[in-house]
Amino acid sequence: MEFTVRNLNLFLLKNLPSAYFCGVRVAQLSSNNCVVTVKHKWFNQNPFRSMYFAVQNMGAELTTGALVMKAIKDSNKKVSMLVLSQKSQFTKKATGLITFKCEQGLLIQEKVNEALQSKEGISFWLQSVGYDEKGDKVGVYDFEWTLKVK
Repeated sequence: MEFTVRNLNLFLLKNLPSAYFCGVRVAQLSSNNCVVTVKHKWFNQNPFRSMYFAVQNMGAELTTGALVMKAIKDSNKKVSMLVLSQKSQFTKKATGLITFKCEQGLLIQEKVNEALQSKEGISFWLQSVGYDEKGDKVGVYDFEWTLKVK
C-alpha cells in the first residue's frame, strides 16, 4: 500500500471500521508528522455531551501508528508492531472538531533502524496531542510501541 491520506482512510474503513464510523480521519501525513481529525457528533459522544475518551484515543493512536507503519514500509523489511501500553491525560472537554498531532517521525525512523540492526524486540514511547478548534489542548496521549523484526 502506498502511504497516502486517501489510502490510510480506506485502510481504516476496511481494517478499523469502528474508528472509521466514529469519524476518525487522517488529514495530513509526511515522514515526520501525522494529523488526524475527529468531529464530535452524537455517534461518538459520552453522556456528558463531549467526545468519548475511546474515540479520542483512536484518533491519537492513529497519528503515531500511521507514522510507525510508514517508517516500516519505507524500510522495505518485515517488522511487527504493537501497542504495549497507553496513558492519556484529558485537559478539556472535547467538542467540535478535534485535531490530533504527532511530530515524532524522525524518532520513529531511528527506532525502526534500531530494531532492524539489533534483531531484538524494542519498545519506545510516542506522544500525540489533541486540540480543539480554538487551539486549546484537550488531551495528551502517550503510546508505548513495540517493534520486532519478523
